[in-house]
Amino acid sequence: MSVVQQRSERVEVAERHGVAAPVWWLVFRREFIDLWTGGRVLLLLILFSLVMSVTSALRELESSLSLIPPVEMAFLTILSGISFGLFVGMVIGADSISGERERATLEPLLLTPAKPRQIVFGKFLAAMSPWPVTFLLTIPYVVVLAHGDNVVQEGLLLGALLGGLLAIAFTGFGMLVSIWAKSNRASLFASLVVYLVFLIPTQWPGSAQKGDLGYLIQQFNPLQASSEFLEKVLVNNRTVAEKMPYMLAAIFAAVGVVAVLFLYAAPRLRLDRDASRSRLPRPGRVASVLLVAGATLALVATPATRAQAAVATAPVHGLQISVDLEYKTVSAGDEVEFNTVVTNAGAAASPPMNVAMNIVKTGKGEPVDPEDWSPERTQQVASLAPGETSELTWTVEAILEGDYMVYMTVLPQPTGPNATSQPVSSSGIHLTVKSFAKSNPGGVLPVAIGTPVALMAIALVPIVRRRRAKDQAPQDES
Repeated sequence: MSVVQQRSERVEVAERHGVAAPVWWLVFRREFIDLWTGGRVLLLLILFSLVMSVTSALRELESSLSLIPPVEMAFLTILSGISFGLFVGMVIGADSISGERERATLEPLLLTPAKPRQIVFGKFLAAMSPWPVTFLLTIPYVVVLAHGDNVVQEGLLLGALLGGLLAIAFTGFGMLVSIWAKSNRASLFASLVVYLVFLIPTQWPGSAQKGDLGYLIQQFNPLQASSEFLEKVLVNNRTVAEKMPYMLAAIFAAVGVVAVLFLYAAPRLRLDRDASRSRLPRPGRVASVLLVAGATLALVATPATRAQAAVATAPVHGLQISVDLEYKTVSAGDEVEFNTVVTNAGAAASPPMNVAMNIVKTGKGEPVDPEDWSPERTQQVASLAPGETSELTWTVEAILEGDYMVYMTVLPQPTGPNATSQPVSSSGIHLTVKSFAKSNPGGVLPVAIGTPVALMAIALVPIVRRRRAKDQAPQDES
């Protein structure tokens, strides 16, 4: 039965019941049934569960050896679920138009009274349908690897939000490529290349992501920005409001791709791919424009070197700072809370001040970024009268094993643009961080084994039903 006949029958049934089904709904329903009963989505989900099971088991093994904190394993698992979930949507989107052209099933669909934008919208919703399932499959892995850490709820909520935005962006991009590609193979290849271009920077070591160019890539790459956002909020205790600029990349990517897809590409959908892309600039020109724009952004982001004039230091007498903790031994992932007291022991009122926290690793090792260890690195103190004090509370989360010195510095506000001030430091806090002690090393195995097996069993159901239908057909004819 052709697509036109199927749609006519559905419209007649809807009219008998007094309800006219929207055309996009009919397209979505057809695509949804084909995806989920044809085996393509189930095959990708089985592959997804196998990848998640293997990586979860390896993380559990690595954690047993190097004692990775559970919050970091939960973050990595959520990121893996997002990365593979949007990949599934992009692959389906890349096949949605160019694949139907090659299978000669697009022409009957275009001959219906449906508008091209309605067709694209229905296909887009169907291509998005695997994303919620992939994220639901991620939840058991996150819960098991988190070992009861309270980060699970916040991590899953933020992961669902960011993953949904990225799935919209990459699925829509796959459909854009599918509309304009010469063949289905070219569509899938181009989508995969773009996916790898965005994914590879997320695998760079931390030292390669520093500097002006590294931070520029983090801001504009939606995958890298989302990874940075989740890591800072979940692992490093930063606030959502503070790291909101990193979420803007995913928001702009989703909005931009959807706008181009439905406002420009969808109305120009044609059976001939050359007609669909007739007004597009040549790929070479587009690549040149993108190259020039990228180079310009990189140059603008690189600050010019400026000479600094030597300025005499004006000491501020009478300021003192003390801490109520001298040393402490904790495990990785534990929180350390302490208080500081700033005192003006001078005879005159002090200027306004900033109190900054600094963390230094004793001995060899990578330098410590205090922002990763504390949600609040600096606090402000107003002007203090002679003899007046100000008490501040600080929280540090021990992330990595080793010996560290934590010290506080009071930075009085300079009196003008051509003046400076003398910082005042406190005594150090000797922080000894031990490895995280595992509590449930084998808990991931039931989930790692059970999830792929359950999906394989579900995938066998339509296969068995089709075989029974074929066996039943000859008996009915006889």
